[in-house]
This record gives sequence, C-alpha cells and structure tokens, in this order.
Amino acid sequence: MFRLAAPFLARGSRLLLGGLFAVILSACAAFGTRDVPNLHVVGLDPLPGEGLEMRFALKLRVQNPNDTPLEYDGIALDLLVNGRPLASGVSGQGGTVPRFGEKLLVVPVSISAFDAVRQALGLAANERLERIPYVLRGKLSSGALGARRFTDKGTLDLSGVVR
Repeated sequence: MFRLAAPFLARGSRLLLGGLFAVILSACAAFGTRDVPNLHVVGLDPLPGEGLEMRFALKLRVQNPNDTPLEYDGIALDLLVNGRPLASGVSGQGGTVPRFGEKLLVVPVSISAFDAVRQALGLAANERLERIPYVLRGKLSSGALGARRFTDKGTLDLSGVVR
C-alpha cells in the first residue's frame, strides 16, 4: 500500500513546490526592486536632559529615490564619531516620504556623560580637528515590508568650534 502512495505523494510534492515557487516569484515581482533611501544628518539642536545625559534633536533629511511613496512607522539609529559611539536614539513617528521626494525627520538622541568624556579625550588627542569621521547607522521601519537599513558617513570640521 505504501508503494501506491509514494508516487502520488511525490507528484503532490512537486506540484506544491512548483506552486510555492510561483507564489514567491510573483511576490518578488509585485514588490519590485526598491532603492535604499538616502538619509543625511542636517542638524543637531539641544533638548533638556536628565542627570548625566545630554539630549539632542537630530535632524535627518530622508530622500526617496523610488517611484512609489515610502511609508515608515519608526526609526532607530546610532551615531559614531571618531570611531567611538556617541549617541543613539529611537522614534515611533510615522509618515510617508513622497515618490522621488524628501522629508525632514527629527529623532531625539541621548549621549551619556561617559561617552561624551570619551569623545572629549579622543578629540584632545587629535591635534587637527578638521576631519573628524562620523558614521550614522540605523533602520527605518516600513511596516509589513520590514526595515530598511541605512548608513551615512562623512567628516566633521570642528576647527572653528573647538579650540
């Protein structure tokens, strides 16, 4: 009896796998390929802090290079300066970045007193404050499609600010 069921099961498995493959391909085609949004730091404003922390409103410009709107419902990020962690923040704000458009996001970030001291010591050891590297890493949550990870790298010129 098992010999009679085996060919039927094998044929059913092939049909099931073929159907599953077709569904996966059609789902990929429906979502299409989407370019990663561009996020750039454009400002940093002070906020009231608690105890030994400093708080800032980090302003990010989000650019959507896609031909469909980008909906988001949260953001998380980490800012490294001079190779060391400096600030991190999260926000549950949501909205839409229009197709081939941009939007300004404001994310509250925290800097611990210990990270600030580490940064100050690192900057004091660096005689030239013209090219301090920074890296911004994070993810922009886009609901059912998951999160879109991003990285922004650049340099800061602190020579006119810190003497």
